[in-house]
Amino acid sequence: MQKEVMIDEFLFSTQKARLNIPYIHQFLSERSYWAKGVPLKLLERSVENSVCIGIYHGDCQIGFSRIITDTATFAYLADVFIDENYRGKGLSKRMMEFIFSFEEMKVLRRFMLATRDAHSLYSKYGFTPLSKPDRFMEKHQPDIYQHIDPSTV
Repeated sequence: MQKEVMIDEFLFSTQKARLNIPYIHQFLSERSYWAKGVPLKLLERSVENSVCIGIYHGDCQIGFSRIITDTATFAYLADVFIDENYRGKGLSKRMMEFIFSFEEMKVLRRFMLATRDAHSLYSKYGFTPLSKPDRFMEKHQPDIYQHIDPSTV
């Protein structure tokens, strides 16, 4: 899924060569609530094995998201962020529109995500609470990055 689109002065791109991995790592490991302390090697592996979307203002990356998917039946949206200096400009909405512009995303049987505070954003794109939460299970290890040796990943 390769695509680039200019929306106003912002470039939305799936080109992994454009991604600023040090910036993404710094944001996720230091400023996110869900990936604090994520080792760089794990982030690099997650990027390698996901569809990634970067948002750029000129040469500067200012947003990111990952989609973990088989591109046929299932996807999981992860690591979504917009730099604090660019929030309030509708970029999260534009990112979601960009994601759903891919034909592969339109035919998925299930598209999931987890959020602490952006329910109103995602509900505009058809996301709802689990209809049958009793069918879903998880193995959640929220502090895993604090208990692993980064040199072993």
